[in-house]
Amino acid sequence: MGEWKPKGFRYAIVINDKRFRMKLQRKRNRLEHFNYKGNYRYFLTICIQKGKEYFKRQEAVNLVLEYLKTSAAVFKGQVLAYCFMPDHLHQLILGNEGFSLLKFVKDFKQKSGYHFRRVFKETLWQKSYYDHVLRQDEDLIRVMRYIFENPVRKGLVCDFRDYPYLGSLVFDRKDLDELEHLEI
Repeated sequence: MGEWKPKGFRYAIVINDKRFRMKLQRKRNRLEHFNYKGNYRYFLTICIQKGKEYFKRQEAVNLVLEYLKTSAAVFKGQVLAYCFMPDHLHQLILGNEGFSLLKFVKDFKQKSGYHFRRVFKETLWQKSYYDHVLRQDEDLIRVMRYIFENPVRKGLVCDFRDYPYLGSLVFDRKDLDELEHLEI
């Protein structure tokens, strides 16, 4: 297995005392002229620090899921779908009036990371996260299916229904068996 390399970085040339050197700079993950507030739909990916596979353990998933539920309730975001992969978490979030994705993610990562560190003595989250703001014409069911099929694509299960670490905070698990019939 090779050396772990951080995702989302780029190199830039910096002029310092007439010498050139390479400096690692974090690239911007957020849209520059968008405030991430209100009635939008977001597809998120939050990665675990250094690609560690903490979400293979039920107790780790349970702990983080509790803080996902808490943050969703406090910030009034609807978590239509989530999937805990061994080294990252996918979510499909529906924001309502007054919802702030930036505040929601900050609260969720901060609280879940703090409690994870207290229990497991490890750092949980990588800095930042990846988001995709869905356009109105993007089909939510299709995005949910993409999230739920992730364990199948990675060879963890043959059918997403057999994967224990996915679900929704809006729909019952049994309703997810027939995604095409969900009304969103």
